[in-house]
Amino acid sequence: MPVKQKIGTVISHKMQKTIVVEIENRYPHPIYSKIMTKTKKYLVHDEMDESDIGDQVLVEECRPLSRRKRWKLRKIISKSSLVS
Repeated sequence: MPVKQKIGTVISHKMQKTIVVEIENRYPHPIYSKIMTKTKKYLVHDEMDESDIGDQVLVEECRPLSRRKRWKLRKIISKSSLVS
């Protein structure tokens, strides 16, 4: 069975080994054809704490690691240009 993968932006890394990733889903409105945008936040397991706020990351589905954490960091696509 294929593993689900999504690309998103890190918006928080305040927890240990956990980041919050925001994923945008764009789709046309069924009647008016306007492009709509929905965003959803996922808790993602980051074992090495290597990502930072603003990074583009690839996440993949995994077994439940906690009550809300069911995704893990696969790789960092691009680093943020923000200096923190």
